[in-house]
Amino acid sequence: MVTGQAAEWLGPQFAEIVTSAATLAIGSAETVAAFSVGSAEPGANRTAIPEFMVEDVDAVFERLKDKAELVHEPKLLPWGNRAVQFRDPEGTVVSLFTPVTEAAKARFGSR
Repeated sequence: MVTGQAAEWLGPQFAEIVTSAATLAIGSAETVAAFSVGSAEPGANRTAIPEFMVEDVDAVFERLKDKAELVHEPKLLPWGNRAVQFRDPEGTVVSLFTPVTEAAKARFGSR
């Protein structure tokens, strides 16, 4: 729902969402075991926050606000991004942002 792109299922327990900037791989406990048993634990992340730059954070908020647990509504952060955060089904915070100040836009090469 976050990227607006469909996942490509490469196996019953593994999918990828491919964008021009990155690939997000999504798996299960069975997928993790293929790498190393116990190397990841569902619902245990409390330190990493995946961030996705979106064209209009307020529009994405409106689309997702009734579909995912809200951490905070869209707000301007001190470094110039307008951001909103949700929790994914395992409890991981996911941040969506749009650069809005001139300095923030310059960091991402947009004006």
